[in-house]
Amino acid sequence: MDHAAFDLPDDPRLAGNIAHFAAALRRAGLPAGPDRLILATRAVAAAGFTDRTDFFHTLEAVFVRRPEHRATFAQMFRLYWRDPRFLEHMMGLLTPTIRGVQEARAPRPAEKRAAEALLDQAPSVEQGKTSEDPVLEIDATATASGRERLRTLDFEQMSNAEMTAAKRMLATLRLPVPPIPSRRTRPAGTGRIDRRATLRAALRTGELHELRHATPRIRWPNLVALCDISGSMSVYSRALLHFLHAVANRKGQGWAQVHAFTFGTRLTNITRHLATRDVDAALAAAGAEAQDWEGGTRIGEALHAFNRDWSRRVTGAGAVVLLITDGLDRGDPDQLSRAAERLRLSARRVIWLNPLLRFDGFAPRAAGIRALLPHVDTFRAGHSIGALEGLADALSRPGTPMGTGQEWHTGRPDLSKS
Repeated sequence: MDHAAFDLPDDPRLAGNIAHFAAALRRAGLPAGPDRLILATRAVAAAGFTDRTDFFHTLEAVFVRRPEHRATFAQMFRLYWRDPRFLEHMMGLLTPTIRGVQEARAPRPAEKRAAEALLDQAPSVEQGKTSEDPVLEIDATATASGRERLRTLDFEQMSNAEMTAAKRMLATLRLPVPPIPSRRTRPAGTGRIDRRATLRAALRTGELHELRHATPRIRWPNLVALCDISGSMSVYSRALLHFLHAVANRKGQGWAQVHAFTFGTRLTNITRHLATRDVDAALAAAGAEAQDWEGGTRIGEALHAFNRDWSRRVTGAGAVVLLITDGLDRGDPDQLSRAAERLRLSARRVIWLNPLLRFDGFAPRAAGIRALLPHVDTFRAGHSIGALEGLADALSRPGTPMGTGQEWHTGRPDLSKS
């Protein structure tokens, strides 16, 4: 079969390096198939290899198809083409060795995934080592220190293997909630006197023989999750949706129903998808339903649509609302403030999970954050497994004081204590 001829760069080693680079991108999760490789080779031949910035943008234009791929591509390019010593640094992070000093800095987003993709195909450089030599493998993933580190590790900084282990831990987390006393009552041996039941019993016999008592019934609230799936929240949203799937499919936690909505540029109800027992099938169906993954963010419009179309149906009976977003909205702050206020009035408690709260120097400077903050009861970090464990503890023990741990004191009264 004849193939269309295409020009190669003058140096054949450059074409081979581009091929290896494309293979590493595929390992890191980017769609770098043979068609992209051929196109990249043609593009470099046309643009030339004289300026590194032009070379970067040439390959980026070929291999990056979605916004969430940019960070991974940038780190892959840096490791493969620009900074060979940095690969050694990342290799040290990926190897379970004992360190006498602290790491110089934490890895940036997508660096570990990029290093893993390159190290998977890197040949051994040790002299005198053959494939028949015994290899000592150390598995530190099940140790107590490994689990503790995973609990506090930012979802954005996790490698592929760490994210897989984190999802297994998220599947075991519980989110219990105390019941809510209802205005309806049930008969009881002790408690307040039920005057109506006492009078009805007296009318049947004509005499008042005994007093009847009643106690309030208890009911369980709904959990309503509004999850931001824009580009800046994509990694956190996927992890938190795994957590919500576990909550929705675990019996005995007390929630009457778990409702989930995603929003980016529009609001999507994915509640029925989370009811699927298999988490991978559930999230795949949810991803197919929500067409605005890793897009822009219109928080005000999404909250307005929720208040208009769904609020009366799902936030009744003392619902707890989890608002999962970084609050970085470019829309009208006044519209966002009005929508958030309406949401607060229809829910018993609004808890805002924001990954930006993980930073020690966090301050509500963005207009969207300032518009949302006055209308939430609790403002907590949602960037790690430990942060979600703190959320579970706060819900199960509503007497926990606000402002403890990675939590921002909003100044509003905590209605869960009433």
